Amino acid sequence: MFRCPGRFCKLLPAWGTSTAAWRLQPAPLRILSKARTSWGWSRSSGSGWAWSRGLGLGLGLTLTVGLGLWVPQSECQSEREEEQQKSSEELAAARKRGRDLLQRIKDEVGAPGIVVAVAVDGKEVWSEGLGYADVENRVLCNAETVMRIGSISKPLTMAAIAKLWEEGKLDFDAPVQKYVPEFPEKEHEGVKVSMFHSTFCKLLRATSCLTVTITSRQLVSHLSGIRHYEKDVKKVQEQKQKDKRLVKDEVESKAFGQSGKDKKPAEKQKETSENSGMGRESDSRKHNKHPKSERDNNEDPGKNKKTPQIKSEFNHEEYYIKEKFQSVSTSLQLFENDPLIFKPGSQFLYSTHAWTLLSAVVEGASEQNFLQVMKKVFRDLDMLSTVPDEYEPIIYNRSRYYAYNKKGHLVNCPYVDLSYKWAGGGFLSTVRDLLRFGNAMLYSYQAEWLKGGHRTLLPGYLRPATVGMIWNPVDKTELSWDREGRYAMGWGVVEQSQECGQCRRRRHYLTHTGGAVGASSVLLILPVDPQDPPAGTAGSGIPPRGVVVAILCNLQSVGLNSTALKIALEFDKIRSAKPSLSTSEPASPKPAD
Repeated sequence: MFRCPGRFCKLLPAWGTSTAAWRLQPAPLRILSKARTSWGWSRSSGSGWAWSRGLGLGLGLTLTVGLGLWVPQSECQSEREEEQQKSSEELAAARKRGRDLLQRIKDEVGAPGIVVAVAVDGKEVWSEGLGYADVENRVLCNAETVMRIGSISKPLTMAAIAKLWEEGKLDFDAPVQKYVPEFPEKEHEGVKVSMFHSTFCKLLRATSCLTVTITSRQLVSHLSGIRHYEKDVKKVQEQKQKDKRLVKDEVESKAFGQSGKDKKPAEKQKETSENSGMGRESDSRKHNKHPKSERDNNEDPGKNKKTPQIKSEFNHEEYYIKEKFQSVSTSLQLFENDPLIFKPGSQFLYSTHAWTLLSAVVEGASEQNFLQVMKKVFRDLDMLSTVPDEYEPIIYNRSRYYAYNKKGHLVNCPYVDLSYKWAGGGFLSTVRDLLRFGNAMLYSYQAEWLKGGHRTLLPGYLRPATVGMIWNPVDKTELSWDREGRYAMGWGVVEQSQECGQCRRRRHYLTHTGGAVGASSVLLILPVDPQDPPAGTAGSGIPPRGVVVAILCNLQSVGLNSTALKIALEFDKIRSAKPSLSTSEPASPKPAD
């Protein structure tokens, strides 16, 4: 059977089966005209045979070309339709698998409502809500449901900070007092944390300069030593030691395995798992070994049947502040006079309060109110449903927030005011807005992949080198919701790795989870695998290339990162399986500096 080359199908017009349709085709007439001229059609005597020969051959060529090249156009079109049908079926299958993964986590934790959205190569391919945004009024979740995003506020704030850095208004390595002069100098173990710039301190090192400084670079990577919600310095330090033993035990168990006789590593892991995680959003399912029916009846369901460290996390009184702070500077009073937990730059300590200090840095660098700066960012990125979590304004499609009490009953969460932590956990959003943000960051990262090529792309919101910097893992950091990752600058990063052939290959992805009173969230970006060739349509080399997943849930203490990663991998399978019609793009692109 004749197979029409794909590149011809676009050039050939649709072929009709009627005579009228044939008459509309200009190409046969042109071919006939060429044939008539070449065979010398004239009215001179004896020319009848030439004319007949010319006309006959011309018509023959016409019919041959028409029947040989154009009639199979329907076959080519049928092939394209088959490919589209196959793509639609694969997409439907991916949605079905994603829906099953979403339903699993919803059932496991008993969430009233959960919403997901997925974008592939910059295009939304799936969004859906399961359950209720408002249980009492029976309002169903959907893609427009507005929920608290918790610590996903940090990547949003990081975009504003990076923009100020690009504009030359903010120096990551300057002491915070350059932008927030009212922030007091601090001490750690007798050493004064002063406002001296680190480079100036290096000049004085010969005279035993013991001063250290807190910088914006340390703040965005949780290396400043500023406390989180736990105020007890000794307790936090002891907890960090337990966390280190946990990580060591995990590494040893992976390297050597566990024998049936020696149970100590497992016991240690259990002990540290039950008491770690202060100030972090950890995956609840890592430690939930037993079904719901076997749980202790006295366990507090208000913490969503998590391990004790999660319960203690939401028992901190600062989670339930009801006071409205009129400015960022007044919210600094919560922690500005508290001692540092660690020397700045020495250890990782997840801290939302550090991001409150960063919001004051943004105000000093931009000479604008922090919320005004963020509203401009949201407007530029077309995130029109992303707003501060304020009680008074009418916010359409806003969800209610829930927890389980000690009797296992679903209850409304208490009123809280988040004005003390806008930058670190104070915004509301939708899954679609988060997709837009994720796609904008991925586009910025990949915007110069085709630099020097035949395409002209619009610039990204941030420069590729800037996104590469903020997505670069920072030394001494860690990632609680995926132990294989590290923290960068406002983002969690898991790097690509494969230890041996035919073994698990870890994918590179960017992530941030969120935990708030009555809400849990995750935003995950899975860039295109550099080992995969360009896939999809001929324009598929244009960024963003990859999968973005956003999930919001109106129940607190729900670990969503692993679910988001599984969903992302499901949709990445279908984008990798599409045939490539263009081979002009590089197979292993790298972001330009």
